[in-house]
Amino acid sequence: MNSATLHLRRWKIAIVLTTLVAFIYFGFILLIAYNKEMMGRLITPGLSVGILLGALVIVLSWLITWGYVRWANTTYDATLEAMRREDAR
Repeated sequence: MNSATLHLRRWKIAIVLTTLVAFIYFGFILLIAYNKEMMGRLITPGLSVGILLGALVIVLSWLITWGYVRWANTTYDATLEAMRREDAR
């Protein structure tokens, strides 16, 4: 694998994950704006659908970030380091 292919792969992953996070955030905002009744519905006393979805937005953002960092630290960095070692020879 050459560096251009590796960087293209990184950008593709970043764009997909960024799009996913934007979809999650804007979907949540649109639900707040256009479906207030559903968002205000209580699941249990003191816990509405809106609060639950808001917490899920935060947790999903953390998980997506964790997934990218894990991929970058294991796959991307390892491949980049191997390419640098090969070029140094």
